[in-house]
Amino acid sequence: MREIGFELLPFYLSVQSVYDKHLGVEFQSEIRTLAQVEHLNLVKFYGYLEHGDERIVVVEYVPNGTLREHLDCLHGSILDLAARLDVAIDVAHAVTYLHMYTDHPIIHRDIKSSNILLTENLRAKVADFGFARQAADSDSGATHVSTQVKGTAGYLDPEYLRTYQLTEKSDVYSFGVLLVELVTGRRPIEPKRELKERITTRWAMKKYGEGDAILTLDPRLERIATNNLVLEKILELALQCLAPHRQDRPTMRRCAEILWSIRKDYKEISASDIHSLSSHSLSTSVREE
Repeated sequence: MREIGFELLPFYLSVQSVYDKHLGVEFQSEIRTLAQVEHLNLVKFYGYLEHGDERIVVVEYVPNGTLREHLDCLHGSILDLAARLDVAIDVAHAVTYLHMYTDHPIIHRDIKSSNILLTENLRAKVADFGFARQAADSDSGATHVSTQVKGTAGYLDPEYLRTYQLTEKSDVYSFGVLLVELVTGRRPIEPKRELKERITTRWAMKKYGEGDAILTLDPRLERIATNNLVLEKILELALQCLAPHRQDRPTMRRCAEILWSIRKDYKEISASDIHSLSSHSLSTSVREE
C-alpha cells in the first residue's frame, strides 16, 4: 500500500494494487467499515476511486504524523505524560464506539501506535481499517468470529493467535500493549535490547509487579510524584487488558472510564501542587520583605 498526503487538501489517499488478491479483500473490508463509522477520534472517510490497476481510499488528512513518530521524537518535541494520557483516552473512545455504538460491532484488529494519527492539537484519530471485522452476532448466540489471524507482531492477542477466535477483547489486548508503549516510549518488541527486555510488556509488567514501575517510565519524562502516580495506575490497567484469557479483560468502555478517572486525579494533584508552590513562593516573598 502507498499512502499520499496532500497538505493543501483536507484528505489523504491510500493507494492499493488490485494485483494482490489479499489487498483486494482488505480494500473491500476497509470500505465497508469506513462507510458506516463516524466519530471524532476516527479518521473521516470521504470515498474511494478505482483506476486501472489501483484502488484509492480517500480519507481525512491528519497533518501531524503518527503516535509512534511522536514517541520517537521525530517531530522535535517530547509528548508529556498528560498528552499521552489524552491520546489513550481518545483511542479508548474510538474503539468503544466501534465495539458498542455502530450498527453492528466492529473489531479493528490492528490497534497500534503507527495506526494512530495526531492532529496539530495532539488529538488522536484511529486509522487503517484494512483488517477490521464485524463481531459475532450475539442474537445468534455466537461468542466469537473464527478467522485467519491478522494484526501486527507484538500487539496480537495470544488467545486469538492460539485459537483463531476473534472477539472485541482482542482489541482490548492490543490497547494494553499500546498503554505500555505510551508510558515507556518503547516499541512492543525491542530486538536490540538484552533478552529480558526485548518484549516490552513482559519487562514492564515484571517491573510493575516487583514494585519498580518507575524504572519503566520513558526516560525523557520527568520522574515526579504525579507522573509516578499516573504511571502506576496506567500499568495497573494495562495488566488487566493483557490478561491471558479474554474473559478476564475489561471492556473498552471500562478502559475509557478508568482512564477518565486517572486524568481527573492527575489534574487535581497537579493543580494542588501548583497551588502549594504558589503559596510557598508568596510566603517566601512576604518573609523577604
